[in-house]
Amino acid sequence: MTRLQRVKEIAMALVMLIAAVAMIMAPAEGYALIIVIVALYFTIEGIRKLVFYFTMARFMVGGRSILYMGILMLDFGILATSLTDVPRIYLLLYLIAANAFDGVIEVLRAVEARKYGSSWRLKMIHGVLNLVIAICCIVFINRPNAAVFIYCFGMIYSAFMRIASACRQTKFIYIQ
Repeated sequence: MTRLQRVKEIAMALVMLIAAVAMIMAPAEGYALIIVIVALYFTIEGIRKLVFYFTMARFMVGGRSILYMGILMLDFGILATSLTDVPRIYLLLYLIAANAFDGVIEVLRAVEARKYGSSWRLKMIHGVLNLVIAICCIVFINRPNAAVFIYCFGMIYSAFMRIASACRQTKFIYIQ
């Protein structure tokens, strides 16, 4: 990771921390901000993946999966944009699905990394914590402001993980 990438990651983590604290302070307005953040994230990532597919990935092995992910993420972004007038339970269902899926994927990556003797502990912690967040969403599904606090906790955790990965020393392998 270059110095510019490290600075960018730390700056993004600080923005995430500030947004999470602001949403915790005003949970009533936090719901609308969460909808905007989720909708922007999925829309931008969907467009980014589609652009990547049409510029490079269509020539790659497995490039079609990037196309499908781009379309799916763009659809999720458009769906999240329409969630402003619906009950908050749908946002919790969204958080449950996203965190459970991400948690399962990270746990499977950690198991595979452990099998190959690579670093796996941080991936396992990340996956288990995402599963815990999904379980918290299920437990507190009837509380109206639960989505805001759970999402803020996930943002704070993600910000600290970004800072940790930006400060981690990168290993270089030289082939002679």
